[in-house]
Amino acid sequence: MSDAEDLPPIPPAPESPPLVPQEPKTKSRWTLPLVTGVAGVVIGAGGVGLAWAAAGADGKVAASPTAGTKGDSSGFTLLGTMTLSGSNRPVGSDGCAGRSGYDDILEGTSVTVYDASGKVVAEGELGGGIRKGTACEFPVHVGHVPETSNFYQVEVSHRGKLTVSVDDAKAGRFAASLG
Repeated sequence: MSDAEDLPPIPPAPESPPLVPQEPKTKSRWTLPLVTGVAGVVIGAGGVGLAWAAAGADGKVAASPTAGTKGDSSGFTLLGTMTLSGSNRPVGSDGCAGRSGYDDILEGTSVTVYDASGKVVAEGELGGGIRKGTACEFPVHVGHVPETSNFYQVEVSHRGKLTVSVDDAKAGRFAASLG
């Protein structure tokens, strides 16, 4: 007799209990309003914190560089162009945008305006580029620039500041170029 013959027979497996479908877990009706309410409190507290942070030492609230609504006549609008030329612009029928190290130059790129003391006084962005021969020309339009300086410095992306007189800025004679 072998070892396998000496072992007792294996008993049959017990029957499994019948499967009972379970109800899916549902969120209670108050979950969404609760989450929305908490988010509102957090956002509101952040807004109050930002207002306090914007308050100067004298307690007056500093105006946002982009403050104002359409029709707000505070300050002036700095106008001009940013031209990208050479092999750094795309070829073909695609829209204007930089490439090969100039890919930060495209519609929506930040434009920052500084006053004579170097303080940021307004912010805007480049408009959509238009092909001009072998170059792309982007309109610069920065609204609500306070008329507090005889000259301003303008920086497109991180490309360095260019100086423009208040008269040239108002007359649309700001011009920057790369390439």
